[in-house]
Amino acid sequence: MAGLAHAFDIGNGVVVLRLICGLFFIPHIVGKFTEPATLNFFTAAKFNPPANWMYIAGAIETLLTIGLVFNIYTPYVAVVAALHLCVAGAATWKVTKKWIWVIGGVEYCVFWALACVALALLTWPK
Repeated sequence: MAGLAHAFDIGNGVVVLRLICGLFFIPHIVGKFTEPATLNFFTAAKFNPPANWMYIAGAIETLLTIGLVFNIYTPYVAVVAALHLCVAGAATWKVTKKWIWVIGGVEYCVFWALACVALALLTWPK
């Protein structure tokens, strides 16, 4: 397979991991613009000014989604995604002090960040 078809070969585990890491940002992006509680989170996490940081995070997540989904500089984008998710996890911990993701904890961010690290390692140039 060549080109675009190879980039979306869901029989390839690395492609599936890349798509998961990228596509999971979409609900986060949408939530930043549709869920009023998101601004409250940025306020509680002490990002100042919170609205600016919320939009910056949304812009970063949009770029990460594009890079990961369309296989653009994947290993480098995956590293940035992992760092971004570590910041999100740290902010979540600061606000909630919880591990379990279903009650607002950091577990999801940590898992997702580690998936991005794995993706970076699997795709890093030799």
